[in-house]
Amino acid sequence: MPRSGGPRTVTDEQVAAVVPKTLESTPKSATHWSTRAMAKEMGLSQSTVSRIWRAFGLQPHRTETFKLSTDPHFVDRVHDVVGLYLDPPERALVFCVDEKSQIQALDRSQPVLPMMPGVPQRVTHDYVRAGTTTLFAALEVATGKVIGSLHRRHRAEEFKKFLIKLDQEVPQGLDVHLMLDNYATHKTPAIKTWLLGHPRFHLHFTPTGSSWLNLVERWFAELTNKQIRRGVHKTVQALEKDIRAWIAAWNTEPKPYIWTKTAEEILQRLASYLNRIHDSEN
Repeated sequence: MPRSGGPRTVTDEQVAAVVPKTLESTPKSATHWSTRAMAKEMGLSQSTVSRIWRAFGLQPHRTETFKLSTDPHFVDRVHDVVGLYLDPPERALVFCVDEKSQIQALDRSQPVLPMMPGVPQRVTHDYVRAGTTTLFAALEVATGKVIGSLHRRHRAEEFKKFLIKLDQEVPQGLDVHLMLDNYATHKTPAIKTWLLGHPRFHLHFTPTGSSWLNLVERWFAELTNKQIRRGVHKTVQALEKDIRAWIAAWNTEPKPYIWTKTAEEILQRLASYLNRIHDSEN
């Protein structure tokens, strides 16, 4: 059946030439192709190159970072952590725990100019540092509520204080399962001794280089985007006051993050990705 519209101006041969050229080569004077450079190279118009790239999902101007875990216990830890999300134990609360360290109290060198119709809020490029604080946070997986604690330092001593706070706030009679990373402060002799005296606490470590498995990172991103990044704080105390207020407001209407991927799906997707990397190197 004939296609509707005007006649095609791009042949199959031209498409077949542009796609591998984009994927398998780079121009002499750049790290990636632009539509202008590819059009000149192939004798096509920029709009034609752009249409071909869109059709095949090619975006030479973009790049993304990735990190592959080298944890020898990666598979077991993925199963452990994902199992807590999808099948949490009874008579227990599950928390995602982490620290957001070195949160800076920043004051702009000039007053912030407010937003007006047609003009966004404007701030000076430079700023004055007033100090830093560290937020220890535990995101309750089932409800989305957050227990937070602010400290000026980031050591095992402060982490132990945070564990004590959790012990005080979680009702007795419930086990406490904490998902957290392999940071050294979580494994010191003092922490291990405290855990021995509090057997209802169970630590589940995410694989190294796998912060994406910890849902509290998504909550930290919301805190950063909605409170910290554009905040103006002349003192650390003012910064900490705003963080506490933001946590309190969050907990009035908490929003749990729902984990859906099974461990098998994660591992299968990772295996497929590794195979693509291997094939591209051969």
